[in-house]
Amino acid sequence: MTDLTSLTLADAREGLAQKSFTALELTDAHLAAMEKARVLNAYVLETPEQARAQAKAADATIAKGEAGPLAGIPLGVKDLFATTGVRATACSKILGNFIPQYESTVTSQLWRDGAVMLGKLNCDEFAMGSSNETSAFGPVLNPWRREGSVANLVPGGSSGGSASAVAANLCLGATGTDTGGSIRQPAAFTGIVGIKPTYGRCSRWGIVAFASSLDQAGPFARTVRDTAILMRSMAGHDPKDTTSVDRPVPDYEAAIGKSVKGMKIGIPKEYRLDGMSGEIDRLWAQGADWLKSAGAELVEVSLPHTKYALPAYYVVAPAEASSNLARYDGVRYGARVSGKNIIEMYENTRAEGFGAEVRRRIMIGTYVLSAGYYDAYYLRAQKVRTLIKKDFEDVFAQGVHAILTPATPSAAFGVGEKGKADPIEMYLNDIFTVTVNMAGLPGIAVPAGADKQGLPLGLQLIGRPFDEETLFSLGDVIEQAAGHFTARKWWA
Repeated sequence: MTDLTSLTLADAREGLAQKSFTALELTDAHLAAMEKARVLNAYVLETPEQARAQAKAADATIAKGEAGPLAGIPLGVKDLFATTGVRATACSKILGNFIPQYESTVTSQLWRDGAVMLGKLNCDEFAMGSSNETSAFGPVLNPWRREGSVANLVPGGSSGGSASAVAANLCLGATGTDTGGSIRQPAAFTGIVGIKPTYGRCSRWGIVAFASSLDQAGPFARTVRDTAILMRSMAGHDPKDTTSVDRPVPDYEAAIGKSVKGMKIGIPKEYRLDGMSGEIDRLWAQGADWLKSAGAELVEVSLPHTKYALPAYYVVAPAEASSNLARYDGVRYGARVSGKNIIEMYENTRAEGFGAEVRRRIMIGTYVLSAGYYDAYYLRAQKVRTLIKKDFEDVFAQGVHAILTPATPSAAFGVGEKGKADPIEMYLNDIFTVTVNMAGLPGIAVPAGADKQGLPLGLQLIGRPFDEETLFSLGDVIEQAAGHFTARKWWA
């Protein structure tokens, strides 16, 4: 029998339907792989009993011919999602052993469609990071290594555990969240596919909030088709989330293989940065050639306010975080550190419970919202955000269907290599991705090549609002041209 963990999600779905193997066998194969790969630190909590119970239930529905679209498919869940009766910590000490008594809307829809939960996946604390090194559970390791090197690399962040687990065949797909690139950057670093849907396409209810106007859930998988399959189950209107959009969910998988002939693809001149790696530049040109060969038309476009996106993002996101994280005070739930009065208890709990990066962003956010600075920083950043959004609207009004850019400024870097002395060095990893969140648009990262050290590099496609189908069609073209990327197994 083929190694069940190396199947694509679509192939596993077909195998289950044909009864070539059972959901329980598929789940057990992944649980065994997870046990052998604990050095990667991708999972912070494994749920084998729940997984086997869900797999048996999926086998029963398959036998009756009543299987849901994800029946028996083993998935990992980022630890930002609330899961009934299963610990959810946002990978922070301050939540302690918090066990939600409710299920996030996105995960409830996955279980509704028959998926199996293998466990909770590591992430940067409260999703604040670009390398998965801020987690209270320690850093996640990338399953990739540079050729001829044993140095450990980061998987990207904040959804590093999700990306690492999918790339290392520890699940067939995973949930992630993307506030400034936290799905697309880790996908690019690990040679897999990740999509950040349009803001409002997937419910945020039951997901630990970082920056509420920027956060959006999305899927990771090893192929564009697999990502489309997951997205259909994750998307949909939710009355519990006032930012959720009430519009039909398309059959995203049907977009795979559709012709892209005649589509107009924008190449933004502002993304051609000074000092950009020649490898990234060549990959970008190669991606454009692949789309052109498939019949797409390439046009240069301008997004003039791009240069202000990163500084504006790092005002807006910390401001919202400082407000959202005020609820973690040691009173109602989570960890509590005592003090001689309630103010000291608040201070002690937050000082000990939050890590350095989270404390830094709370302080930045509180500062930019404070009297005397609100207009100078937060209000100005919001105005810049409006201009960034208008840049995209102007480009799409010219008949452009999607925009092609690099996903990251480099391949994966080593654990401990960046951000220790200067946090801005780490923040620069988001340079190609934050504009998408600021404008609320969909963006997909697809593996497209490798650097000179053999590490995967990704390309990003940015789409019109609620036009993820076009991104899947274009992403499939890049995937078919570039092929698939598989990490050499060194961890077990």
